[in-house]
Amino acid sequence: MGGKGRNHVTSASHLVALVLFAFGEAVKARPLLNEDYTCSSCGKPNIVMVMCDSLSNSQNASPPPCMQDGRLTFHPKNETVDLPFVNLLRKHGSLFLNAYTNSPICCPSRAAMWSGLFTHITESWNNFKGLDPNHTTWMDLMEKHGYYAQKYGKLDYTSGHHSVSNRVEAWTRSVDFLLQQEGRPVAELVGNKSYVRVMQKDWKATDDAAAWLRNKATNLTQPFVLYLGLNLPHPYPSPSSGENYGASTFRTSPYWLQRVRYEAIKIPKWLPFSEMHPVDYYSSYTKNCTEKFTEKEIRDIRAHYYAMCAETDAMLGEIISALNDTGLLRRTLVVFTADHGELAMEHRQFYKMSMYEASSHVPLLIMGPNIKLQFVPNVVSLVDIYPTMLDVAGIPIPKNLSGYSLMPLVLKQAEDKVPTRKQHPTWILSEFHGCNVNSSTYMLRTDKWKYIAYSDGRSVSPQLFDLSADPDELTNVATKFPEITQYLNKKLYSIVDYPKVSASVEQYNKQEFINWKQSLGQNYSDTLANLRWHQNWKKDPKKYEDAIDRWIKEKTIV
Repeated sequence: MGGKGRNHVTSASHLVALVLFAFGEAVKARPLLNEDYTCSSCGKPNIVMVMCDSLSNSQNASPPPCMQDGRLTFHPKNETVDLPFVNLLRKHGSLFLNAYTNSPICCPSRAAMWSGLFTHITESWNNFKGLDPNHTTWMDLMEKHGYYAQKYGKLDYTSGHHSVSNRVEAWTRSVDFLLQQEGRPVAELVGNKSYVRVMQKDWKATDDAAAWLRNKATNLTQPFVLYLGLNLPHPYPSPSSGENYGASTFRTSPYWLQRVRYEAIKIPKWLPFSEMHPVDYYSSYTKNCTEKFTEKEIRDIRAHYYAMCAETDAMLGEIISALNDTGLLRRTLVVFTADHGELAMEHRQFYKMSMYEASSHVPLLIMGPNIKLQFVPNVVSLVDIYPTMLDVAGIPIPKNLSGYSLMPLVLKQAEDKVPTRKQHPTWILSEFHGCNVNSSTYMLRTDKWKYIAYSDGRSVSPQLFDLSADPDELTNVATKFPEITQYLNKKLYSIVDYPKVSASVEQYNKQEFINWKQSLGQNYSDTLANLRWHQNWKKDPKKYEDAIDRWIKEKTIV
């Protein structure tokens, strides 16, 4: 990666000199250990997992070679933003080129990762409905089998969290109205070129995790597993959105923005409204993205998003530096991923909640003892984390999991066959049942195809994309290739009875809303009017309340 003022990660056969300019001065880590080191005498390896929020691993296609957007980060031709520690993992570990979330929204995605189960199995339907607090996670099992377990930062996989607006918007997604539920996406620059710690909450969690590695982990007599959850690069709250705010502000400082090559940022192509899929239009409208945006606004939003990713990378770097400085890196597996991506104005949307690549495709990198230096083309997903962690720890893998161990794909030296390992299939499943989308959505990704089905499979038309020919996903070829559409729909149906699941979600949404309404009593109308859709709602509150009343009376077929 070239470019004036850029930091470099230079590798040789036996060491890597790692230099990161942070906090206004050059910080040099000790040389990394021999990349061929396998630590056969170390016993079970330590594991450090860093999971951020809203980091995309898709790329926009067909820009000029010198203008490659590479969103974000892991495409070999990325020249948009400097991410030295992500590049370090890429150069000294395994990078999964086709890793996906199992549900493109915070809580359901994390519920799938922590449980190893698909969303329709755990019934983690929205940000309010996740796992039960006593659900056994992979970290619980590792602790039971002798690992010291430590968590810092964002977890967000159990039920009962997020705003009232968020859950009500999900429950009422089938109501016959269309309301803006988010603030207009904007870019915001704060501080000056010396302002480094923009997301202070994440930096506090990172500092705590790094201090634990330096002061506690070095004295342990047992292997450890450390989890760090970050909020970045998720957009920041926008107070203008009302109750509990939305999150439509892409905020950064000049310190991070200077790491972005503004001229390399591609403006995504948008379909005309008349050609948009009806579910996409609903999403774009509820996300407040159907008004006019100038090219400068779009480029600024994307530039600020990339800068937020650069700040995220620096937090990952703090953890890697702590491991390296303490000598723990040589016997530690480092995993970096995200719960979902960020559209950043692709397909006329921001946020996630979509099966398009920018929203559903996530980074997944693994570096450590006995891990190959490679790009892995296989399709994988976050439910694979659970069996992978158990496999690393030598714990038998339960048979009921939706995921598969990734270790056979990344190990340098094949171990004796592990009886509980299963071969990963050639497909992954992602599904979405939450807010900003007015239909349950199911995505099957296999080979070059992405198939997206909705609701009962009949009332809303499906989508089929050939990602090899159309990586920007602008041309739905479902009717052009009916045999492939039919085959993939049959395959999807064999994995999940999606019309039945969709009906169950609708029944759940209606009952939850009725329960919530009854709990409010006389405060019902006033509470409804002051949720995040307040600006639209207050123009005709009776119209919208009547629409909800009609929806409640409609019979739900299960």
